[in-house]
Amino acid sequence: MNKFMDTLENVLMPVADKLNNNRYLTALRNGFMVALPLIIFGSIFVVIANLPFIEDWIGEDAYSLFQDTLGPASAATLSIMGLFVIIGIGYKMVEQRGGESIYGGVVAIGAFLVLTPQIVEETTGVIPTSVLGAQGMFLGIFTAFISAELYQFFTSKNLTIKMPAGVPDAVSRSFSALIPITFTLTIFLVIRIIFSYTPYDTVQNFIYTVIQEPLTVLGSGLPATIVAVLLIQIFWFFGLHGQIIINSVLDPIWFSLNDQNLAAYQAGEEVLPNIVTKQFIDTFIVGIGGSGMTLAVLIAIFVVAKSRQSRELGKLGIGSGIFNVNEPVIFGLPIIMNPLVIIPWLLAPVVVAIVTYFCMYIGFVPRPSGVIVYWTTPALISGYLATGNNIMGSVMQLINMAIVFTIWVPFIKIMDNQYYKNEQKAA
Repeated sequence: MNKFMDTLENVLMPVADKLNNNRYLTALRNGFMVALPLIIFGSIFVVIANLPFIEDWIGEDAYSLFQDTLGPASAATLSIMGLFVIIGIGYKMVEQRGGESIYGGVVAIGAFLVLTPQIVEETTGVIPTSVLGAQGMFLGIFTAFISAELYQFFTSKNLTIKMPAGVPDAVSRSFSALIPITFTLTIFLVIRIIFSYTPYDTVQNFIYTVIQEPLTVLGSGLPATIVAVLLIQIFWFFGLHGQIIINSVLDPIWFSLNDQNLAAYQAGEEVLPNIVTKQFIDTFIVGIGGSGMTLAVLIAIFVVAKSRQSRELGKLGIGSGIFNVNEPVIFGLPIIMNPLVIIPWLLAPVVVAIVTYFCMYIGFVPRPSGVIVYWTTPALISGYLATGNNIMGSVMQLINMAIVFTIWVPFIKIMDNQYYKNEQKAA
């Protein structure tokens, strides 16, 4: 066991360290964090607009008016979430280099809009919201990375306009950014012109067809999900924040899948297109006590533990565990580098992911509606909200907790017996 753990550590630690320190993944992660308040705002009003039984209470016409009235909340946030992510990534990319970060966000969104055709059917001067949401997410991410790098490159070469002393600071900084932004956006204009002569016609079509669509199909499958969940657990076992590391890579895919479900849900489709989405991970795995679903572990401690050490840990961890913050358990049990828990720590989330996937596949539980439920929302409530206000989402979370509880109980007993014997000897 020790040799196996040493091998894992030697292989994974360098990889995890590089991922953690990669400035592109860091900017990507932080860019999504910039957009998160707006995404949650839109999600709240989607939930309110689709509360159960309202149609029966107020009538069909009033219910339709009610949904139309609240519709702009999600249309102005969730439906165009790609815009906010692009701004966030560009901002954070330039901020990392100590540059004028606001211009990083500005040049990123400007470059993206230069590449975006402003035509819907035969109407010009309009931008289809589809390219500002899930369909345009990958292009937006790449555009933000490249435009921010170009802006910083031109700035570092002192291709700026220096204003004389006495000019207001805001005016001076604006003129300083003029040439780097002009050069950067000109490059993206040339790219747009080049693609207009290709079979893809636009960069959006190229990215979506060649890159985004295949990756999305791969990321929506059960095998890729199992690998992602397993890697999260392995990284955490070695003391690295597995959720942040894996989310940095897979969030663009999971959010795109989420957005597709939201569009189908708002359109009233009975069967939503995707099972695996951002909310599949956040609600039915992470949303049950944090990474590793340790809320069920805390419950197991209260049920079977006899040692004072275990029970005190349970009391310390249960409050934060309800809100999916589980550092007290991870560091207090402990889970990190503890060979006694490696089997349940790795096994339970994988089993839960498989069971949840098949329950949604056969229709026992509705698929995630695409509504973003913040990760600190307590279990049962989050399951209800994430499945479009359906009680079966809460039932699924209860089933998952039972699975984790069952897998963990024997190992909790083994550890607790050791703690109890040590306490008896000390007494």
